[in-house]
Amino acid sequence: MRVALKIWRYDALAGKRALEEYEVDASEEATLLDCLDVVKDRIDGSLAYRKSCRMMICGSCGMRMDGAAVLACKTQMRPFVDAGHVPVISAMGNLPIVKDLVVDMEPFWGKMQAVTPWLQPGYTDPGEKEYVVSQERMDVIHKESLCIMCGCCVSECNSMESDPDFLGPAALAKGMRFVGDPRDKATVERLQAYSDEHGIWDCTRCYFCQERCPKGVDPRDAIAKLGAEAMEHGIDSDLGAKHAKWFVTSTKTTGWLRETELVPKTQGIVRSLKEMKFAMGLARHGKVPPPIPPHVAKHVDEARALYDIVKDQGGRDGAQGIVQSERALSRLEFEADETVTENGQVVVREPFGPGSFPRPKPVEQPGEERAAP
Repeated sequence: MRVALKIWRYDALAGKRALEEYEVDASEEATLLDCLDVVKDRIDGSLAYRKSCRMMICGSCGMRMDGAAVLACKTQMRPFVDAGHVPVISAMGNLPIVKDLVVDMEPFWGKMQAVTPWLQPGYTDPGEKEYVVSQERMDVIHKESLCIMCGCCVSECNSMESDPDFLGPAALAKGMRFVGDPRDKATVERLQAYSDEHGIWDCTRCYFCQERCPKGVDPRDAIAKLGAEAMEHGIDSDLGAKHAKWFVTSTKTTGWLRETELVPKTQGIVRSLKEMKFAMGLARHGKVPPPIPPHVAKHVDEARALYDIVKDQGGRDGAQGIVQSERALSRLEFEADETVTENGQVVVREPFGPGSFPRPKPVEQPGEERAAP
């Protein structure tokens, strides 16, 4: 098949960027990396990019396609050819470009080093008996252990774009891998360090890291686990932690989020007084409901009962509660399947009973139009 590519070239010495288009002949099963190899071998040997294993486990070939981070060795080109679309290939974001599609990974590794990415068992003599960890305890960090440190999540992180000092999704996911490891004895010290400025609570929750991770690590979930663990250990002095705690208190007591109390409960009375002018402006436009008497939702008992059920069940505090949600989503994603009966009828098996949840929407390929219902 004939594959067309537009590649952003960058000359570090001249400080110039240029968009160049190439066309190559490739096999039907060719990936983006295969096509780049053809360009370099047969058309322009000066093209620079990284690669290593070609098996989606080394993370070397991270780059952007049409503005979104991908692994070149994982991206099939057939759908783009069928759609008549010419993708634009560029270097990953949030990292300095060295040449063409090669970025400087030094900032990435620096942040990784900052989270102390090694086990701290708290002893010098391991003894002779093996430390056996249950599968249930390891499930907490199963996804985080899959990270290949390709940098795709960092490339798309909005928080890092606005604050380059933010630790970032990859480093924090690696941090959760050790916070959740029952063999590690530095949990409190880690959580205190991760909760400092530019840490856990600086995440904007845009979920782009989750969307672009090629290995299903879901870094945003890892950051949520860290936040839950931090509050479980009483490390909640950050405004982000106070913000989250007020969400729970507000919905538990009145059944809805009382936004008029959010600022004083999060920032304190003194700091909230500085926002009075802004608050009065909102009040004049009817955007601030009267705080007294507080509005209570009609079925607030249901919200309170749900809170009590979760607490009474136990085992859902900290990161474990988020892990249970991950299991439910995994079942929804992978266990809903179709069975064709003898008479040709298609029967859909839902993971939680017929009609219990909508089925996940298929991901549209470039140029693909979703059929009308």
